[in-house]
Amino acid sequence: MLLTTGCANFDRDFGAIATLAETNISSAEQLANVLQEIYRLVFDVDLAQYNIGELCDSGPEVLSQIYQLRISLRDRIPEWNANGFMLAEVQGGLRDVFRATRYVTDMLGEMLIAYDDISPGERNFKAFTGPHHNTLIHPALAGTDKVAFQSGDVLVFRGVINNSAAIARIGDVDSQFSHVAMVHIDERGHRRIVEALIAEGATISDFDYTLTHNLSRAILFRHRDAELAAKAADRIYRRVRKSQKNWKDHIFYDFTMELDSYHKLFCAKLIRQAYDEASHSLLRLPTFATTFDRASPDFLARIGTTAKATFAPGDMELEPEFYAIAEWRDYRKTSSVRLQDMVMVKLFEWMETRDFIFRETALIGIVSALSKSAGYLPNVVKNALSFVIPKIPSNIHRETIAVIAMLHKTAQPLLKELEAMEQRSIKETGRPLHPRDIYTHLDQVEANSGGRIGYLERS
Repeated sequence: MLLTTGCANFDRDFGAIATLAETNISSAEQLANVLQEIYRLVFDVDLAQYNIGELCDSGPEVLSQIYQLRISLRDRIPEWNANGFMLAEVQGGLRDVFRATRYVTDMLGEMLIAYDDISPGERNFKAFTGPHHNTLIHPALAGTDKVAFQSGDVLVFRGVINNSAAIARIGDVDSQFSHVAMVHIDERGHRRIVEALIAEGATISDFDYTLTHNLSRAILFRHRDAELAAKAADRIYRRVRKSQKNWKDHIFYDFTMELDSYHKLFCAKLIRQAYDEASHSLLRLPTFATTFDRASPDFLARIGTTAKATFAPGDMELEPEFYAIAEWRDYRKTSSVRLQDMVMVKLFEWMETRDFIFRETALIGIVSALSKSAGYLPNVVKNALSFVIPKIPSNIHRETIAVIAMLHKTAQPLLKELEAMEQRSIKETGRPLHPRDIYTHLDQVEANSGGRIGYLERS
């Protein structure tokens, strides 16, 4: 039964969306149309029609209802997949609805904490903890107020920097996630994270550090077969641990994003190998891949990506064999990462449809060459200097370093401008910027750019 919040307009709008979400589906076409209509209703919401005080009075319950709507759709993916409904239009529709409803959750959470943000030196919340209704747990686990991890669990993260936003958006679909990792729990109960990082390659990380380090959001996915999941975690843990004992066995990060070999690994490919080998190739992730059909060939070439389709962190949202157990975000950070997401959506759109490419300057060339040289330093030296110089892997191309730097320097001024606009909106109306207003502003920036935005230039 839907909660009545006391905010009549919100109850009306959410009721219409919830009714659509409960539709009995008989075809892929019908499902695609329903999802498209849900997305339209969410995106077209006019925050000015809502009494913020009334809405916030029922805030925690509203957060739970929006989450349950999203999870009710996700829980039907196995059924829709078995019925052959998961065509490209449906995949895109689900991704759109998940993303849009998640932003609604973020904005409401920001209102509930009175738009507090994280100050310099203030502690990060550990993922799946926090005092602000940060964690939403699957309704099937009702009564559980603490997430219990299992070996083989897959964690999907979003960091807080522009590069994380770029990773989330690099394919043909918008995503809110930039990294994926696996939980390993040994026979003594020791928890570790097995992951592939750009700077480190495949590595084993401290559990608590990973869940506390510069995260804005996370989802915990769990395979339906706990025995298979534990086997997958053990296999990949042993492989990565062995690779750390001898430099010659080191598993480098795979910038190609190709899926056909496990000699090198990127974050999601590590998860793929774990479940592929544990299942004797009966489960080869992803079920629904991220494609690069519309991506800028120039940008892909600069970062070393040669794949036509890949396994991206956000693809876990559509995996039929996994439950979405819990979802977490830090509402002190979600405004900033939402604006980052939207900046990246437009930067990539301009590259893909407006013929913008990055123009490297002499200074960027010098800096990227020096950074590339630093990649050959011994790890002990890299670690010692990491608080001053970001760790650079030895297998990264100079052009990749250059385009990452140019992307950051192009995005950052746009982000700062949007953050100032967001603060004005909150001060004047009590509400954050609507995504529609953000995209309109960024479109105007492009229209007035004269063909040059930061390091992007129309070719």
